[in-house]
Amino acid sequence: MQTPAYWQSRFPACLLLPLAAVFGLLAGLRRWLYRAGWLRAAALPVPVVVIGNITAGGAGKTPVVRYLAERLLAAGIKPGIVSRGYGGTIAGVAEVPAGGSAAEFGDEPLLLAHSLACPVFVGRDRAAAGRALLAAHPATQVLLCDDGLQHYRLARQLEIVVIDGNRGMQNGWLLPAGPLREPTGRLFSSDALVINGKGPYHPPAHPACFRMQLEPGDAWNLADSGQRRPLASFAGQDLAALAGIGHPARFFATLKAAGLDCREYPFPDHHAYQAADLLSIQADCLLATEKDAVKLRALLSAGSLPHSGNIWVVPVAATFAPDLADWLCRRLNTLMTEDKDGRQTA
Repeated sequence: MQTPAYWQSRFPACLLLPLAAVFGLLAGLRRWLYRAGWLRAAALPVPVVVIGNITAGGAGKTPVVRYLAERLLAAGIKPGIVSRGYGGTIAGVAEVPAGGSAAEFGDEPLLLAHSLACPVFVGRDRAAAGRALLAAHPATQVLLCDDGLQHYRLARQLEIVVIDGNRGMQNGWLLPAGPLREPTGRLFSSDALVINGKGPYHPPAHPACFRMQLEPGDAWNLADSGQRRPLASFAGQDLAALAGIGHPARFFATLKAAGLDCREYPFPDHHAYQAADLLSIQADCLLATEKDAVKLRALLSAGSLPHSGNIWVVPVAATFAPDLADWLCRRLNTLMTEDKDGRQTA
């Protein structure tokens, strides 16, 4: 989402503080009701790891989920992924096919299903989505929940909070006066913090804090994924870049850091692209994110995509210091061992 400019400051945001107080009261009451047992969280028979944030807007959760799923698979642990499927039209719970439609399943779940060899299920009720995934894929050993930190109906064993290192907490106030879905004290009850990028935000002292960088790889052609080019090869060309992600400026900065000069076309997060969106863009090459690609591919298949031969997709890979996957594998091994010994039910 495009975050309001007033979230960066205290005025005129302070005019919304009464609404923020009501929001905070209701959010705190809801969490307390789950912790006190008045509202029941649904426990699943495998460990559940929630990757979320306490701010509105993109922080980089999906790259974290993809990285962890890839590393778990490499370690011989079978993950499954559940997501709300934001922007999709599917009602209830559904498995996301690799060749599915972003309009049906949502762009982020489709990106994960297309790039990973593990099941991805969507549903507003993440607990129901998790049960459906485990019924269809009983060999699954751990569930990764993409977003849903505040979806307390789903019981979880581990929480990983992702924070945008450039924007941080902005003015530090609750919605709608600021970007916070929960107070910053919520960070201390999480199991790990991930700071995305080298921005000025300094996290609070936490025993498990990780720095993430998104490193761009070779671009691939939307019409022919076998065609690949290093980003440096685009230097000096007439370039345009589009991004319909939570924080488009992050993608544009990545291209600029690679030495590319692009005209920038930001779109709202989860934007449903139409051919008209691209008609006015004139460039030798158009650079897009992987999240945009799953929606642009539908236009390409329908034969209605301008620039169909010169759209290049820039993938990014997450790197961590220290290694988040090593930390997660150790925690999961402990949970699974305790479960086998009968001391804890994951």
